[in-house]
Order: sequence, then structure tokens, then C-alpha cells
Amino acid sequence: MRVLNLKQIILLFGLLLPSFCCMASNTMFNDGNTPVSIKKSYVQGSPKDYAIQASIDGHTLTVVFTENLGQVNIEVSSVSGGETQVESTPTPNGVLFYIYDTGSYIVTFLLPNGDEYYGEFEVTD
Repeated sequence: MRVLNLKQIILLFGLLLPSFCCMASNTMFNDGNTPVSIKKSYVQGSPKDYAIQASIDGHTLTVVFTENLGQVNIEVSSVSGGETQVESTPTPNGVLFYIYDTGSYIVTFLLPNGDEYYGEFEVTD
């Protein structure tokens, strides 16, 4: 059995330390993003909820489509019935929404084939 000497231990530690620093900075970068769980509302074909990713960071809702779903209609509405934003976008791509007021919101995705998905999220200060 081989025993590591002090030089080898220091070298090994020196090689591993930058990896730990990179992981720590990546964690700090993602601190504000909260994923929005996408659920099926009405699906007649094979589910595509995995291809819709959304997250909220403060007042910014980020939506990313990871595959081509066609022209998707997106509606962001307040649960209380106030603010509503509507966007139609080709996929795959990403879209940002700025939500002005705090509160509970629902984002709804309507695909060209009639399938509908939604996610619920909170905007806080």
C-alpha cells in the first residue's frame, strides 16, 4: 500500500480547492431563483411539461422552452384578478416577464395542439 507524502497531499489539495470555489460561486449565483413547478391542466397528447421551465427571481419571471413546441401563448395573471400579461412566442427560446406587484400569480401555457400547462408562484419584495 502506498502512503502519500506531504508534497503530494498539498498538491492534491491545491488541485481540489479551485473546484470547491467554483461550486460555491455557482451556488451564490442561483440564490434568488425559485423554480416554478409546471403542472398539466389539459393534455390530449404526450405530456410536454418537462420542456417548459420557469423560475421567479424577485419580480422577474423567466420562462425557457427546451424543445420546439410551436407558437406558445403565455398568460401571467394575478390570482386576485388584477394584473394580466399575455405573450405569444415561438419555441424553443426564453421569455422574461416583469411582475410589478407582489402577490400570488399563475402562468398558463397554451400549446398549438390545445394542450395547456400552468404554474403557480409568489412575488415578494
